[in-house]
Amino acid sequence: MHDLLTMVQGLPTLWIYLVAALIVAGETAVIFGLLVPGEATLLLVGFLTYNGTLRLGPALLAMIAAAVLGDALAFRAGRRYGSRLRAGLGHRVGPERWARADAMLARLGGRGVFAARWVAFARTLVPRLAGAAGMPYRRFAPWNLAGVVTWVGGSVLLGHVAGESYDTVSRLLGRATGAALVLLAGLLGVVLAGRWLGRNPDPARALLSRAGALPPVRWLSARYGVLFFLVAMRIGPAWTLLLNLAAGLLLLFAAGLAIAGLLAVVVRNSGLAALDGAIGGWFAARRTPDAADATLAVVSVVRGWVLIVLVAVVAAVLAWRNRPWRADLLSVVGTVGAFVPLLVLAVVAELTGSPGAGPGGGEAVPFPTQNAVVAASFCTLAWLVSRSARWPVAVAAWTAAAAGVLGVGGARLYLGLDTASGTAAAVLLGVLWTVVFMVAWATRDRAMGEREQPEDPVRPPSQGPRRPVEPC
Repeated sequence: MHDLLTMVQGLPTLWIYLVAALIVAGETAVIFGLLVPGEATLLLVGFLTYNGTLRLGPALLAMIAAAVLGDALAFRAGRRYGSRLRAGLGHRVGPERWARADAMLARLGGRGVFAARWVAFARTLVPRLAGAAGMPYRRFAPWNLAGVVTWVGGSVLLGHVAGESYDTVSRLLGRATGAALVLLAGLLGVVLAGRWLGRNPDPARALLSRAGALPPVRWLSARYGVLFFLVAMRIGPAWTLLLNLAAGLLLLFAAGLAIAGLLAVVVRNSGLAALDGAIGGWFAARRTPDAADATLAVVSVVRGWVLIVLVAVVAAVLAWRNRPWRADLLSVVGTVGAFVPLLVLAVVAELTGSPGAGPGGGEAVPFPTQNAVVAASFCTLAWLVSRSARWPVAVAAWTAAAAGVLGVGGARLYLGLDTASGTAAAVLLGVLWTVVFMVAWATRDRAMGEREQPEDPVRPPSQGPRRPVEPC
């Protein structure tokens, strides 16, 4: 790397600007940009501004302009050749799935464009998908510009601040990009799990019914079906419901372990743990006895079990005021039993966490239980309150939840109780855990709404019976 830096510093300044701009623009402008090291280039530009080879202001403007130009070309390519893609290999996807993808992009819109800027591969493909989906450029441009400014500015300034530590920062940023890709894949898995739970609100019963189609289980059912029926009648409906709920909770426990394991991989390979000492030292340098005592008092009050009790009270009140819950797992954990997933999460976080030291040294704690339960509790409270409220109340609820999560996490960092990597992992675990039930509830509401839609009275009889609409 030292030889490369020496060679680059020997080039004319205009050539450095031009080559760096071509690399940054080409990362999205051409499909081969998937192989172009855009982040490393921006870090190198930042380092060159540190040693005086380039000027910081012009370098930032040039890189931002190059990135915006590359995204504009990619958007134009998607708009021009998107129809060919759908008519070619894309016809195997089917018009219904294309329409569903268009609707999803229209719903997420600029937020997806903004977030994609920070993820390798995604920033090359998303502008093309936006153009192919027919997103107006006036909607694409502002969100894309915001993503470009933050990504380019952050990367260049990081290279500038890193100075002599450029090699270390470059290596950690590359690892963080790979970890972000794994996290996005895991988030997709969480959403799919939530959608499956929404379509199958009794997961244990759904899995048993599918297992019943397997030859061994089908043979047992055919041979001893009457015996199973008599045993079920003997147990009674109440115990049957309790057994079904217990089996569903075991499945949720397994899902929680899977999510926690995924986040452990992400945080371990992100390079974030390398910053634990620096972040812990920064908080320790600003810690005073009076502020530490006040912060400790707040953290002692806003604890996981206190928030779980609060969630139980709020869930009971809202369930009493709103519609009654049904006798299935999703209805229970989405209404009166909203505190139950938090108890499951507390057990998962306790099992996946390992004894370790704080920021001073030793092994970092992967999932501090308090941060995970606090994050999930605040998100669950916001979800319960905002589900049947007007949008100003919903915005206020989610804003308060975000402030609570950041406040408690920052307070524990200030006191030296947790590490930065452990806090990030725990907060992600709590948020993703809530996302599962939010997606499941939204999927169930949408499926129930589709089933309750009245038949079209003017439909011609020649069309035959109406086929049921498949849920998304």
